[in-house]
This record gives sequence, C-alpha cells and structure tokens, in this order.
Amino acid sequence: MYVMVGLPASGKTTRARQLETDCRSLRLTPDEWMIPLFAQAEASGKRDVLEGRLVWLAIRILEVGVDVIVDFGVWSKDERSALRHLAAQAGADCELVYLAVEEAEQRHRVEARFAADPKSTFEIHPGDLALYRGQFQVPDHDELTSAAVDPPRPAIPPGSRGRRCDGRRRPHDHPPQPRAGPKGAVDDERVLVTLAQNGDRHQAPPPRG
Repeated sequence: MYVMVGLPASGKTTRARQLETDCRSLRLTPDEWMIPLFAQAEASGKRDVLEGRLVWLAIRILEVGVDVIVDFGVWSKDERSALRHLAAQAGADCELVYLAVEEAEQRHRVEARFAADPKSTFEIHPGDLALYRGQFQVPDHDELTSAAVDPPRPAIPPGSRGRRCDGRRRPHDHPPQPRAGPKGAVDDERVLVTLAQNGDRHQAPPPRG
C-alpha cells in the first residue's frame, strides 16, 4: 500500500497517478468522489464517512493481492501509523510517499489549478494554507524509512469529533465546513485507530457518529 503524505498542492495526486500506472495499483483519491457526489469539500461530515469507507476498501483490495494507493494527505503521524498497522494486518507492505512543497510554490499551485479547472478541485484561501502548514506533522526520516510499525494508540473518545487529543481541530486538505450534530460523522483518525485495534478486517468500519 502506498500512502501519499503532504499538504494541499504538494503534488500528491500527480505522483499517485504515476504510481497507479507504473505499479499497476488502484488509486483512491477522495476529491474524485466528493466532487461528483456532493460538490463540496466536507459536505457536513460526509468526507469523513467517505474516507472511512475508502480505507476499508483499501484493506479489502490488499487482501485480494492488489496494490493500492491511499491519496489522502494523512497529516498526522497517528493516522499514518494506523494505516501502516492495517496494511501489516492484511499481510502487505506500506510505503509512505512524502512530498514537500515550499509556501510560495504551494500558493501558486493552488491558485493556478483552481483558475484552470475549478470544477475539478476546491478553492483554498491563503489564510487556510498557513493554518494547515502549522497543523501538518512532517514525517521524519525514521518514520519514512523504518520497517517497524507503531501499535495503534487508544481510540479517540466519541465526544472529540473533529478534534485531536490535544484539542486542535483535525486538519483537512480543505477549509473546515460546518460539522454534523451529535449523530453526524466522527473524525476519520478515530476510525483508522479503531479499525487497527479491531483486527477484524472482514467487517465494515464502525458507524461514524
């Protein structure tokens, strides 16, 4: 399993498409589902639900012997560790593909791609880019090269929807949108960790909300 890691406009999907062809892998890119289904970046929590289902699908794909590319960005080490753990449970290797991008170049790419084809992407404002850069946990050399897989940490309590254990809002590739109420989606970091702890790969992920 290839896991694309990086900020918006770092080149993740471009590289993922190259891997898709070169390695004959199945690519899962949430925006390519969110745009035709909901035409919104978050759609009141539906992105969390979609990403949870795509993670479940990725593991099922690995189990039948097909390589898969998870093109989510995965900004936190906890999320990346959970994905690596799930891949190991499925008997597959997991490679983190990290793409860095300088701040000025990122702004240029974001503006250029939205101007060129606004129907294929979401608008991101400069202030949000600065916020995202501060929230992104850059993977270090050990995380990118070590074969050791960290065990999943304790699951995030259901009441912490959309927040990390330190109280910060969970970062997304897109500006935060209004969240669903108590019955809405929870953040996909908790779902990833819960999946990793569950160990039953043949079950769908737990309800998100």
